[in-house]
Amino acid sequence: MSQLTDEISRRRTFAIISHPDAGKTTLTEKLLLFGGAIHIAGAVKSNKIKKTATSDWMEIEKQRGISVATSVMGFEYDGYKINILDTPGHQDFAEDTYRTLTAVDSVIIVVDVAKGVEQQTRKLMEVCRMRNTPVIIFVNKLDREGRDPFDILDELEQELHISVRPLSWPINIGAKFKGVYNIHEHSLDLFTPDKQKVTERVEIESIDDPRIDEAVGETDAAKLREDLELIEGVYPAFETEEYLAGKVAPVFFGSALNTFGVKELLDCFVKIAPSPRPVEAVERKISPEEEAFSGFVFKIHANMDPNHRSCIAFVKICSGKFERNAPYRHVRSGKTLKFAAPTAFMAQKKSIVDEAFPGDIVGIPDTGNFKIGDTLTTSEELHFKGLPSFSPEMFKYIENTDPMKSKQLDK
Repeated sequence: MSQLTDEISRRRTFAIISHPDAGKTTLTEKLLLFGGAIHIAGAVKSNKIKKTATSDWMEIEKQRGISVATSVMGFEYDGYKINILDTPGHQDFAEDTYRTLTAVDSVIIVVDVAKGVEQQTRKLMEVCRMRNTPVIIFVNKLDREGRDPFDILDELEQELHISVRPLSWPINIGAKFKGVYNIHEHSLDLFTPDKQKVTERVEIESIDDPRIDEAVGETDAAKLREDLELIEGVYPAFETEEYLAGKVAPVFFGSALNTFGVKELLDCFVKIAPSPRPVEAVERKISPEEEAFSGFVFKIHANMDPNHRSCIAFVKICSGKFERNAPYRHVRSGKTLKFAAPTAFMAQKKSIVDEAFPGDIVGIPDTGNFKIGDTLTTSEELHFKGLPSFSPEMFKYIENTDPMKSKQLDK
């Protein structure tokens, strides 16, 4: 196996999407905690925890407690290289999210257990369906009062038009919430509310194990067994191929704020999620294993570093190996460009990279060369398709009160 194929097979690039306030950024924060990328999880809104969330690094995001721009975070976990794109949920910043969906291989949708499926989630799911992107659903906030899990599953199927298959199951909900039974790996996780530590796990052989009764009490254990029988009866067994084809969405339950149910999601995710896939270009289909490098710009971000007025173009690598200082052809202008300082991201922190592989997102300092949708290749003329374009929206008009000073205004 060559180095290239080896690197491709361990890449997992995905976006986290949902309606505002379902808990995307908090979930991202906890995934970074497990990956060892951060040591203390920040909070989106809290008076006690002064550290803000890693992915919400812009000033406006810290003040409003919402994500405004997509942040890219890469980290190593269990031998896999994981690239997370935390997207904004608010309608005003939806364009950013739509473009991000073109650069990922799979998606995690976060749903609030009390509110269920909301409008923005439906729209984003439509985009995933058009592209046949595999989807995993995480039902969040189980430590608060919410709806019955079976009702939520029905609603997910109706609203998102996709078959679902629970891979973990909650024991009670809200104030009586006791934990989650992991159907995928046959283990029981007991819930103790704690925002920084990870909860204890009871290993069990089967659902009839008496240790379940000890842990959660007889009444709850009996209800859990009933529920699981019903699940096995109603939902077909989980097939990874169906998930990869975008036909079935596995469902996990947990509470991201209390770091609960997140590890189960991550462990299952790295095993079943797709590594980088072939990308459609106008000319032909491009496989990640090709030797020749190709990639496209899906986002341009200005002023990431407040000390420099700089722009950074986010490039998704589609095939081959990207190397620092190697000459690449910019297809739209026909120029050959070299990049001395390509960077890898950890939200706002950037580090210079010497090489990157398909599935990775590289930041290239932009001095006005790039537009969204531009292609970089070693030599071949390629044009990637499927990047949505939007007409600009007008928020404010500027009027010049002194006509004599129009030259200064132009400047």
